[in-house]
Amino acid sequence: MKLHKFGKRLETFSLVACLSLATSAFAEIGYPEKEDLKFGFIKLTDMAPLAVAYEKGFFEDEGLFVELEAQANWKVLLDRVIDGQLDGAHMLAGQPLGATIGYGTQADIITAFSMDLNGNGITVSNSVWEEMKKHIPVGSDGKPVHPISSTALKPVIEQYKDEGKPFNMGMVFPVSTHNYELRYWLAAGGIHPGFYAPHKGDTSGQIDADTLLSVTPPPQMPATLEAGTISGYCVGEPWNQQAVFKGIGVPVITDYEIWKNNPEKVFGVSKSWAEEYPNTHLAVVRAMIRAAHWLDENNNANRPEAVEILSKPYYVGADYDVIANSMTGTFEYE
Repeated sequence: MKLHKFGKRLETFSLVACLSLATSAFAEIGYPEKEDLKFGFIKLTDMAPLAVAYEKGFFEDEGLFVELEAQANWKVLLDRVIDGQLDGAHMLAGQPLGATIGYGTQADIITAFSMDLNGNGITVSNSVWEEMKKHIPVGSDGKPVHPISSTALKPVIEQYKDEGKPFNMGMVFPVSTHNYELRYWLAAGGIHPGFYAPHKGDTSGQIDADTLLSVTPPPQMPATLEAGTISGYCVGEPWNQQAVFKGIGVPVITDYEIWKNNPEKVFGVSKSWAEEYPNTHLAVVRAMIRAAHWLDENNNANRPEAVEILSKPYYVGADYDVIANSMTGTFEYE
């Protein structure tokens, strides 16, 4: 996608920059050194601050002419920031740290802005859910009691083992919170998620695993589940709710129930880019701060409009009702 413009809630959009909004951006920080910018994102609800800053003209107000471009996966996105094809991007919170310490391609990546907190869920296929329900307590309303422990999944995985079949699950990237949350949830119920052994050259994370975790790009999770390639996954919205709406899977727990207010996505740039274009960087962050305020102000009164924006095919592209579930606090399990 190429865009040019001239002239209990699952996700809390937030900011982590000590900058105040003022009438004249240029008077405070000077003119941006670079005005034409390209930013990358993955098709997820939490790219919202970028879309809002673009659609509401907040980038324009800072003298920035921005192009937003969807990326195929998190690795491609990070590599394109590192090699300069992208000026910055919507990133997993772990990517700046992972890149800086040399996980994968070593590069100094920094962030001055947190795009959201939480927003992930763990979803299993319908067939797995039917087996899990046999081991889940039911409340007075006849519905499964949440949050659901992975102890209910353990007998299902044991059945797969007895039949000589691997139990495969998807997550989005090795240094993603999704990977950590899924592994924590599995281990808490007595399911071994597997070890990493980079010192031995094994970065699969599948050593001694009871369930095999592998990387799948977020928008592809529902289709991969439906195809039977994986039996469950941990992903950000709207791809858990998409499984519900398509009738192919059931979310069993949200990451808010695993790790309340965890850092989820950030806006990342290379350190060298920030040093070369300091005024531009400040202007970008300023625009995104305005977008974050807009998303949360007046008790989320702007969320319906935000959902309309995100439902456009060049942003997230899921149906309005699917995206609205995670933006308005009506998340559905079944």
